[in-house]
Amino acid sequence: MAAIIELENISKHYSPTIIGVDDVSVTVEDGEFVTLLGPSGCGKSTLLRMIGGFEEPTGGAIRLAGKDVTWDPPYKREVNMVFQDYALFPHMTVGQNVAYGLKTLKLNRAEVADRVKDALSLVGLYDKVDQRPQQLSGGQRQRIALARAIVRRPKVLLLDEPLSALDAKLREQMQIELKHLHEKVGITFIMVTHDQTEALVMSDRVVVMERGKIAQQGKPQDLYDHPASPYVANFIGTTTFLPGKVSKCTGGKVTVATGGAMFEAETDHSYSPGKVVTVGLRPEKVRFLAEGETAANTITGKIAEVIYYGLGLRIAVTLSDGATVYADMLLPDRLSHSKLPEIGTPTRIAIEPHNVFVFEGNVAP
Repeated sequence: MAAIIELENISKHYSPTIIGVDDVSVTVEDGEFVTLLGPSGCGKSTLLRMIGGFEEPTGGAIRLAGKDVTWDPPYKREVNMVFQDYALFPHMTVGQNVAYGLKTLKLNRAEVADRVKDALSLVGLYDKVDQRPQQLSGGQRQRIALARAIVRRPKVLLLDEPLSALDAKLREQMQIELKHLHEKVGITFIMVTHDQTEALVMSDRVVVMERGKIAQQGKPQDLYDHPASPYVANFIGTTTFLPGKVSKCTGGKVTVATGGAMFEAETDHSYSPGKVVTVGLRPEKVRFLAEGETAANTITGKIAEVIYYGLGLRIAVTLSDGATVYADMLLPDRLSHSKLPEIGTPTRIAIEPHNVFVFEGNVAP
């Protein structure tokens, strides 16, 4: 695939001490769905606005389809943006709202009507063409905003927290609809969100940002299974962190001693005995052992808390040194247990070596 967006050493400094984006370089391929993910203040929205031309960088270059557009205003870039609040005109009909994006293209009336019909049909709302935005649901207004953005047939569609105003159930539905829309129109989508689920569900590639820099980027599954840092592991998914020291490292495996357990992990790195590290454990990868069952990385402790969350239980297990490890018991597992765990009950849990993260230093977030 050819590159559609190229960011080269892009920075945005508001003052010598306030830095929004710090020397970021990233390439987006034509037709990709890329998500910029991170907490508030990490620089993701600033980066998106610079791609759209709504904010000027203080350094670096932005290329669109090979053309330098670093200093071009938004109307000279073949990109369009969908904002959080949809920005629909309440006094206009749905059709007029969508057609508004075509005003500068000097198309005749028939061409405008055809494009409006095509865009609204793509989002499944051509039957609402004569209604006004206030007559529609939040999800429908979101789709109208998308139709208005794609009606100009931009090379790149920018989405700034597009689902943040929707309730949880509608948000889940729109994640799938947005993914399907991307597949239909085939243009590049670049989305900003702080919601890890949105990023994992919809994206071809996720760029995790931290303090104006890229912490890690890659396919959603790669970031989830192989986080490069505790920051990424903590932001994408839930992780228990335990400080420890390396006991031995040989043959692609490292053994780490924490205060309450020993862990063996698979590794591509070489660690010296005594090196301070942090162990990371995903709750859904930790399982409860049956009586008499043996497993690698067996941990003994007592049940300290049981949290119900619909699909199953999240159970806090306190180790001998007072540290806590969380383990998920999903619905099928619950059905196989005759009774639910009780607080104070001794228990044994385990995690496979390939599911144990090891990070250098005592660096838990």
